[in-house]
Order: sequence, then C-alpha cells, then structure tokens
Amino acid sequence: MSSDQLSPLVADLHLLTVLADTRSFTETARRLGASKASVSMRISELERAAGVTLVRRTTRSVGLTEAGQQLVNSMQPAFNRISESYTAVRDLVGAPRGLVRVTAPVALGRQHLAPFVAAFLKRYPDIHIELELTDRFVNLANEGFDLAIRHTNAPPETHVAWVLCETRSILLASPDYLARRGVPSRPSELAGHDCLLYLGNHNAATWTFVRTGKRKSREQVGVTIAGTLKANNSEVLREALVAGLGIGLLPDFSVPASPGQSPSLVHVLPDWQVQGFFGERIYALRPWSAQVPKAVQCLVEHLRESFAHGFGATPLAPSLAGGGRG
Repeated sequence: MSSDQLSPLVADLHLLTVLADTRSFTETARRLGASKASVSMRISELERAAGVTLVRRTTRSVGLTEAGQQLVNSMQPAFNRISESYTAVRDLVGAPRGLVRVTAPVALGRQHLAPFVAAFLKRYPDIHIELELTDRFVNLANEGFDLAIRHTNAPPETHVAWVLCETRSILLASPDYLARRGVPSRPSELAGHDCLLYLGNHNAATWTFVRTGKRKSREQVGVTIAGTLKANNSEVLREALVAGLGIGLLPDFSVPASPGQSPSLVHVLPDWQVQGFFGERIYALRPWSAQVPKAVQCLVEHLRESFAHGFGATPLAPSLAGGGRG
C-alpha cells in the first residue's frame, strides 16, 4: 500500500491502538473526544480496508483478533515515538500547556490535592487538569492517565516515581468508645475490641505492629482483628471512628480535628507503629517514557512543593491511660 493510500487510515490505526489499551468503545470514545458510534464505525471501515477482522466484539467485552493484535504490536512503538516527539517540540516554546489527566485516592484528593490543584491552575492558566478520585487501583496506561497520586511502600518498577512526602498509619478511637470499652495497652488486646477495617488491602484483617522507642530488640506483633464495618474509603472510616463505632487505622492525612479546640479522636497504642498498611510515602507516578511532558513536570514540581511539609501537624487528643477492656 502506498503512502497516499495509507494516509487516510492513520487516524483510524491510532484509534485501534487506543482501543487495544481500553478494551472499551465507550472509554476509547471518551479519550479521543468522539462518539461511541463514530469509534465503532471507524473500526469497521478500517477492517474493510484491511480485509480482515481486527476486533472481536461480544456483549460483555471488546478484544483484538490475532491480526488486530499483530497490527497494534507493530504500530504502538511508532505512535509512542510520534507522541513523545510532538510533545517535546511543543514544549520548546511558550508557557506550559495541555491536558494532564490525574487519578488520586478520594480522601487524599478531597482533603489535600484539590487545594493544591486550584493554586496550580492559577499559576499555569494554559494547563488543564482532569482529576479522577477513586480508591480502586487504576491502570494508568490502559486508562489514559498521565499521573497517579498514591501512598505505597514500593512503587512499580515500570513507572517513574517522585516522592511527595512521608506518611504513616495511625490507630485511632473516639474518647467515647474508649470510655465504654477500655483502652488497650498492647496490640494483642485489640482482638477483644470492635475494629474498623479498610477494604482493598489483602491483609486488612491482620494488623502488624512494631514497638517504637529505644529497645535494643525489635518487638513485632501481629493481631487478627474483627469488627462490624468494612469500607474502602478512609473518610467513611473516619466518620465511623468519630461516631464511636470502634478502633481503626487511618492514614495521617485523613485524621480529623473537631471545629473547636478539642480533637475528636485519640491516638491508641502510641508506642506501637503499624507496619505496611496504607504505605509510608506518597508518590506521584507515571508509566515510564523517554519524555515527560512539560505540563506534567510542572504539576509534579508544584505537588512536591505543596506536600513538602507532610501531615505531621495534624492535632490529636492525648492518649488515654489504662489497659484492657472495661
């Protein structure tokens, strides 16, 4: 096929590579700013031009045929290079601009990221941000995101990872709950308490603690816990803790203070540090690429400046003395 015959098909070939990532006509249409009907029609026209079926459609899913996958495997590196080259040239002149798609956990996004983003957009009016808050794990490449904000211990090796700040998990309860049920003095006593569980962590029913302080030997304790509420959102757990439903873990960025001077939650077992739960650092992540768009670079730098002080200033009530269940 000559270049003159191929040129009208280039846009549709790129569409096929996006469909290979999304496995969805709806998501492909959203990413390309087209209608679902238009995407389906263009794929059908591409198949007629190629003389072979490229996409396998069912009522539940969209996949590629062997021919379609072979075509995408051959084209994808070329389209990636074109995108990177175009971005690099565009970034040579003028102010940073373009669309940056970002995903972040709901609580972190609502409580901290949103104000930072507002300040960023005032600073860079030619950059547009599309922010999706979700507590599910998002595949950045497949869903077309430029950046993810995540708290984790080990970012994936296939991604570029910028550290934004340190974070930690804190064991909390309301003064009312502790007055009714007693204050645990050791992690093992949590087995006799109502504990609020975070969904989405494969070890959610086991909390591992390490005693902090100056002891020579490292004391580690694992506790199997149970309770009446599980949720995949730290804001939901926070409200349940404030309501006195039990003892639970929150990331430090989600720890609340009441409108007055008195904090609404108490730090339980302050001499013990929870291990490997929500993650020890907050990162900005993106799939590895040879070029990082200037707009993405500017956003990362802005977030690094904004998150630099972490969340260590969050107020908490003094921990209560006592031990065992009341």
